[in-house]
Amino acid sequence: MDFKERYFALFNAMSRAIEKIEDSNYGDARQIFIAAQQKAEEI
Repeated sequence: MDFKERYFALFNAMSRAIEKIEDSNYGDARQIFIAAQQKAEEI
């Protein structure tokens, strides 16, 4: 497992999701979190 790759993927997704939350776009934030979780499981 490449924890560094997984870390950066999750960190970047969290940054994008936080921007969506700040814009009150919770549905997009949720989708970003789900996609990031799935990607992290694949890595």
